[in-house]
Amino acid sequence: MRVIGIIAEFNPFHNGHAYLIKKAREIVNDPRAIVMPVMSGFYTQRGLPAICPPDVRARQALMCGADLVIELPFSFSCAPSSRFAEGAVSELVSTGVVTDIAFGVDTDDIELLKKLADTGFEDNESFNNKLNELLSTGMSFPQARAAALKEFAASENITGDIDSAVSSPNSILALDYLLALKKIDKKNRINVIMIRREGEGYHSSELNGDLVSATSIRQAVSSTAPHFSQSAIATKLNGHMPDLSLGVMLSAASSGKFRFPDYVDYIRSAILTANASASLDSIAYMSDDLSGYIKNFASDIRPDTISDSDHDLKTFESKISTKRYTLSRIQRALASMMAGQDASYLEIKRPPYIRVLGFNSEGKYCLKIMGKCSKIPVINRPSDCLELQSDNESLKKIFELDMRAAAIGWNLYGKDIASEWESIPVIVK
Repeated sequence: MRVIGIIAEFNPFHNGHAYLIKKAREIVNDPRAIVMPVMSGFYTQRGLPAICPPDVRARQALMCGADLVIELPFSFSCAPSSRFAEGAVSELVSTGVVTDIAFGVDTDDIELLKKLADTGFEDNESFNNKLNELLSTGMSFPQARAAALKEFAASENITGDIDSAVSSPNSILALDYLLALKKIDKKNRINVIMIRREGEGYHSSELNGDLVSATSIRQAVSSTAPHFSQSAIATKLNGHMPDLSLGVMLSAASSGKFRFPDYVDYIRSAILTANASASLDSIAYMSDDLSGYIKNFASDIRPDTISDSDHDLKTFESKISTKRYTLSRIQRALASMMAGQDASYLEIKRPPYIRVLGFNSEGKYCLKIMGKCSKIPVINRPSDCLELQSDNESLKKIFELDMRAAAIGWNLYGKDIASEWESIPVIVK
């Protein structure tokens, strides 16, 4: 049985995701290969709740080519690329059934990414000295890492399009996936499939052609706020998402299963919570004096700091982000504060359980095999964790954190904050 693991957010599921699934099956030459995405839950890597709840995004994926969707816990989904990658790769490998892992890249030179990963640069003294030197100048971590890696590659006589390999978001993640696989899959049992990203760039806000970015889709939805007209969204996104995916999202919203999130209200709540907190120093990602910076920003907040019309948070970004503190880092720190994640959670390096979000008939068959092969517990609903957490402190901490993040998410989606206790896997016939 061929099982292709895919790491994704599906925020929301668009044509590029459908292309990745289709292309992965073509590359392994098995149209019946099972595709198993590990998907971010309520929060995404950039530090904000997803545009749709996990069950809606899981159904989108299952209707558009996936067979079995599992969840990446909050502590790993709302995290820097290295932690995000290691958590996701670890969860896929822990299933005991994944034979391949597929992901997109922004470069044609996939061999270059492999060469960089093989150097073991993360443990190289000269690389780390250069990285720390650049960080001390106030450069953000992503920029400092890219610059240090570029210099390191030159010292190792590695040539190629280094800039795209170390600077573009998908390729940064791809490099971290490769590094994670080196740590986790030491016997090289997992086949790696790197697929060239097609269409608009990762951060592009343009709705041009069939293959557009998730960023542009989210901005199109935000542009219809605060009323989020279903017809306006359908008109803007027609052809830019698979029909089934768009239909799932709009149907769920129109039937009251969720409402599109008001990010202005969310960010205001986060900033006001930060202002009311006695100290932020122990919160995850608040190091390097970020806690002091956020407290100072929060103390000066005024009604127009985050305006009602700033639905895509662009004005907020221009006011709060700096060369040293990127918006994603700030938002991840605020998310950690809201969910109650202190720095001790980051000592848990890999997900301690697998949460099933949905499956079809092929996925159901795969689940039966996973039940025998998985290296960590597989759960279908939150109550399953209650029986396990007494014997596993890491599982207890990550589970409780997930439930707190879910409460924030459901509140933002206009539902009871305890809704997650009633969640069961999506089943698609």
